[in-house]
Amino acid sequence: MDTKGREALYMENCLNDAGIPAVIMDAGIRGKSPTLVGIGREVVARAGGKTLDTVQCIGNEGEALDVMIKGAIQCAQDVYQKGKICGIISLGGSMGTTLGTSVMRTFPVGLPKVMISTMASRDTRAFVGSRDILMLHSVCDISGLNRVTKRVLRNGAMALAGMVQGVPVDVPSDKPLVFLSTLGTTEICVQRLREYLEKNGKEVITFHTVGSGGKAMEEMIHSEAVEAVVDLSLHEITDHLFGGDYDAGPGRGSVALQRRVPTVLVPGNIDFLVTGPLETAKVRFPNRPFHKHNAAITTVRTDRKEMEILAQVISDLCNTAEGPWRLLIPMKGLSAFDSEQGPLYDPKGSKIFAEALKRSVNNTSCLQLVPYHINDIEFAQAVIQAYEALMNSL
Repeated sequence: MDTKGREALYMENCLNDAGIPAVIMDAGIRGKSPTLVGIGREVVARAGGKTLDTVQCIGNEGEALDVMIKGAIQCAQDVYQKGKICGIISLGGSMGTTLGTSVMRTFPVGLPKVMISTMASRDTRAFVGSRDILMLHSVCDISGLNRVTKRVLRNGAMALAGMVQGVPVDVPSDKPLVFLSTLGTTEICVQRLREYLEKNGKEVITFHTVGSGGKAMEEMIHSEAVEAVVDLSLHEITDHLFGGDYDAGPGRGSVALQRRVPTVLVPGNIDFLVTGPLETAKVRFPNRPFHKHNAAITTVRTDRKEMEILAQVISDLCNTAEGPWRLLIPMKGLSAFDSEQGPLYDPKGSKIFAEALKRSVNNTSCLQLVPYHINDIEFAQAVIQAYEALMNSL
């Protein structure tokens, strides 16, 4: 409220005009708030474990921000646990966006979240993470009220009001829950699997493995009663190991196996890395086969040594699994790009991967080499059979 007080009060008035009462939480540490607010900065600092005076004396702005983020999360969650808020909105530049979205990421999927930010036109993954945060670009700096900031702030407030006032769609389901993973290059296969699972009474949630997708899937395995996982796209492991853009972190693929969730693994899309525009890809991965997916995304073929390393990493996941698993390898190609008609086809890639896996996986009875392409109907049928065998063995 020290640097964004007028703007926050304007947004509060917009919400009030829409019939939405608002509680302002101030996590600033410099200057003064122009008015009393529902949750003051002193309260936030104490919730973060320090007095406001102490925070103001911290010489590093990042360390001071960390204290206020901790306190803001605690204060927001306290109010939420009492059932007193049904949405959250914030505004700011780089520091304010870090603060606001850090709070938002602690709230469950479905709670409306709007971040009005000068940072929203760039890579927002660090802010959004694996949550459903709506980011609205402020166009100009959020500094004063003018014809641009008024329009943008009001639109953000009305977006939140619309979500809060909308008809709830959170209908409880008693259907068993199954998670699938995919990219567009394995979508043909996942469509067949989803159709089969839904016809057999399952509720299916599909995750797009672009880094945040796989991370969100594994976070939800912790919080949801998941009956089974069909991890059809292990591509994020490739990007984590070799510097691609779709990196979901070092634990990708481990959560379901460690939590004893029955899992069918397929090394879909490990045949390529994802990077940025074509010129960037040529610099980062010289002398490699590549495919320009669009102006922003280039895929680069995984080389054969990398396929062997991937086999070792995935076999380690299987060897340390606490729960039941099956691993199916489509021997005629791992994605739409890795096909006879595709731009990154390497007929030896799957064989190298399979041979390395056979040497390193402990339980080869759970490993199946399927003589089809990943998008062939026969391969989808093999996955279904493996899933059925896994569930019948419980």
